[in-house]
Amino acid sequence: MKNERKRTFLMITIPILALFVCFNTIPLIRGVIYSFTNFKGFGTYDWVGFRNYADLFTDARVGKSYWFTFKLAIVTTVVVNVISLLLALALNSKIRAKSFFRGAYFLPNILGALVVGYIFNYFFTYILPAMASAIGIDALSTSILSNPGAAWIGIMVVCAWQAIAMNTIIYISGLQTVPEDVYEAGGLDGATGWKRFRYLTFPLIIPFFSINMVLCVKNFLMVFDQIMALTKGGPAQSTESISYLIYNNGMSGGQFGFQSANAVVFFIVIVVVSVAQMKFSGSKEEQL
Repeated sequence: MKNERKRTFLMITIPILALFVCFNTIPLIRGVIYSFTNFKGFGTYDWVGFRNYADLFTDARVGKSYWFTFKLAIVTTVVVNVISLLLALALNSKIRAKSFFRGAYFLPNILGALVVGYIFNYFFTYILPAMASAIGIDALSTSILSNPGAAWIGIMVVCAWQAIAMNTIIYISGLQTVPEDVYEAGGLDGATGWKRFRYLTFPLIIPFFSINMVLCVKNFLMVFDQIMALTKGGPAQSTESISYLIYNNGMSGGQFGFQSANAVVFFIVIVVVSVAQMKFSGSKEEQL
């Protein structure tokens, strides 16, 4: 009976493992192999060793895309977590119809990123400039997506608007694990308002904060759909993320080998950043 149970679990696991290897592991290995070639995406190719990796560090366009991506990821992560935590505190309090509000705030998360991006593209291009012109705000009378210095703000707004929902749910889950006894004991010691949040609530939801920070940074470093729908890397390549650069130049720009090397380096960067975040958060949890 025990052996049959193990055999059943094995039979369930094998097809899933096979699909994972076919659609994840094998393409990953092929991408690493192509990163050592001058493959254009078609035809024959030659081995070039580490030349693609060396060229990455001297390519100004690649450097600009890394700067933009990290700037967007850091700013959006801060904005999302601040707003999400405030919303979670409000939705976890004793207010009427909080189940309705939780559902309403989660709606953006179930919408497709491309669909949301195209809707906001129309809003930033036509509706917002028309409203700004009507009330006399010259700075917003033209689309911010056409401004090289401000287009990233539009992308940040769209990314944050959609990401806040999931982060809020995670924070609410964390707040509901805090025992009421803690607040009662803190109240006797005079912990109210900001002190209550700083010394009681936040230390107890640090694990949920860590999860949100890691997920936010990872997701925003890999931003693609919003840029595809809003700016396509423009204007003047000012909003070209690493993922979009890899896709655009690798698939249609004849740089498949070079961008494969970029993808390998980017993968390593994301892993390093995520591990560093987890270690830093873990050390903070131990101190608390």
